[in-house]
Parts: sequence; C-alpha cells; structure tokens
Amino acid sequence: MPIVAAIFDAFGTTVQIKCKRHPFRQLLRIGAKQGRKPRAADLHCLMTSSLGIERAAELFGISLNANELRSLEHDLVEELESITVYPDAIEAFRRLKAAGVATAICSNLASPYGPVLRRLLGDVDGFALSYELGMMKPHEGIYLDVCNQLAVRPQWDHSPSAERVVMIGDSRPCDRDGPRAVGISGYYLDRSGGGEIADLVQFVELVVGESCLDDGTTRK
Repeated sequence: MPIVAAIFDAFGTTVQIKCKRHPFRQLLRIGAKQGRKPRAADLHCLMTSSLGIERAAELFGISLNANELRSLEHDLVEELESITVYPDAIEAFRRLKAAGVATAICSNLASPYGPVLRRLLGDVDGFALSYELGMMKPHEGIYLDVCNQLAVRPQWDHSPSAERVVMIGDSRPCDRDGPRAVGISGYYLDRSGGGEIADLVQFVELVVGESCLDDGTTRK
C-alpha cells in the first residue's frame, strides 16, 4: 500500500533546542512566587493562543518588572536562535521528496516558535501548529487539518489500492496513538535507541521502505 504522506512532530523529532532556557516555565515560576498557583490549563492556553511573554504574563495575572521581562525575552530569543534541524531529518525529508511523498509538521508549541519552524522547514508541504489552530495533539482535529492541507484522507483500508498516511514523533500519546485514532499509521521515535525507531532515516527505510531510494527511483 503506497505511502502518500508523512507527518512529523517538531521538537525532539525534526528539530532540537540546543540552548534551553524555558522562558514560559520561568514565567509561571515567577507567578508561583507571587501566590498564583499553576493550573492544569496553563499549558493548553500557551499552546493554543498567540501569546508572547508579556501578553502571557498579563493573561495569567503575573506582574513582571522591567528587568524580569527583559530577562525572559532575552532567554526566549536565545532559545529560538539555538533551534536546529536534526541531520537525519534533513536526509529523511530529502528521500521523501525524491520519492514524491508529501511531508508536513504537526506540533504543539507556543507562538514564538512557529516562525522559526517555518523558516527552518520551509520545504515541507504543510504545517499544523497548535497555537494557530487552537487545538493540541492528541485532539483529532489537528491531524485532520494537516491531512486536509496535504489533500490526503487517512484510512485504515489496507487494500493494495489504498493510500497510506504515516506520522512519527517522540510522544506515544500525541504522535503514535492519536494519529492511529483517525486512520494515520503512527510511530514512536526513541532517539535514545531503546525503541524500534531511533532516527528518521531509519523511519523512512523501515516504514516508507523501498520507494525511497537515494537516487529517488522506485525499486521493481
């Protein structure tokens, strides 16, 4: 059954933050010192709204002095500037493009990180980003949105004529189980080497298989 589209998680899967500062986490810690208890909805709010540091502080009722705001924004810039694409992701995308397989990114993230993803991964065919869509993985809507962008329909019909959509990421609930619930073949990436798939080139070779050769040809 031919693979027509491959969807990838972003952070920890296709890109990495080399200089982690966790500015939004720091913001919530400042709030805790001011007596604001962290809430279960905080993460969802950050990931499903277009919020920078200052606007998030206002929304959460956290007071920042000028030095605190400057420090958090500096740390955010450092994080953004340290984001790089994994070498195996670059090679995986190259092989998929050569094989004519559509690619996309599906990610839970805060809005400042989105433009960096689009710049670094500008050759992919679609982006489903939580802060733009107002929903997070594993909500089925985010997977269906990215499939709509790629003009593919996930399905569990395993007949020879069926088209197959696959996804991979470093979260079992979000990148393996969630996609499977809507007909996407989800796979778990374990970069520590403890799982079935340890890098994205291996994913292309194991899952997409013989249609993705180095020269872009199809094996008969």
